[in-house]
Amino acid sequence: MTDAAPFDPKYVSLLWAAPEQAGEIASIHSQLFSPAWSEESVRSLLDHPASTAFLAVLGGQPKTTVGFVMAQLAADEAEILSVGVLPEWQRKGVGRRLIDGVARAVQRAEAKTLFLEVAADNDAAIELYTRAGFLGTGLRRGYYERPGQPPVDAVTLALKL
Repeated sequence: MTDAAPFDPKYVSLLWAAPEQAGEIASIHSQLFSPAWSEESVRSLLDHPASTAFLAVLGGQPKTTVGFVMAQLAADEAEILSVGVLPEWQRKGVGRRLIDGVARAVQRAEAKTLFLEVAADNDAAIELYTRAGFLGTGLRRGYYERPGQPPVDAVTLALKL
């Protein structure tokens, strides 16, 4: 992306993520979260038959992965396990494309509700999810443990599909 041209999220493609892309997802996850998920743990999630995941890939040469979303289905419910967008691509519509894409995918798989948890202090993510139609369903006290910091509550959200 150059400073001269505004970014248009329509140039970001959502591609199904397979176990072979575990390294890409783990790399982005490590830049956003602590503790980060290992490549092996991501691969294990992607290998699970009930999982679905997408990469957000910016066109051009070379193609660049700028985000991901991973979800899992259980009966008529689905849960977003993790979603992340590289810092330089945040607040540009990429996260919303990922959320909308996974919501469509799990709805096609007959999920009726899509759940997720988000740190209570992550205002940008909470704004993204509420704009996408998620509603608060609960709070998990001290859910997220961060090295050298006090635990942070998790807000649970749900989207009716």
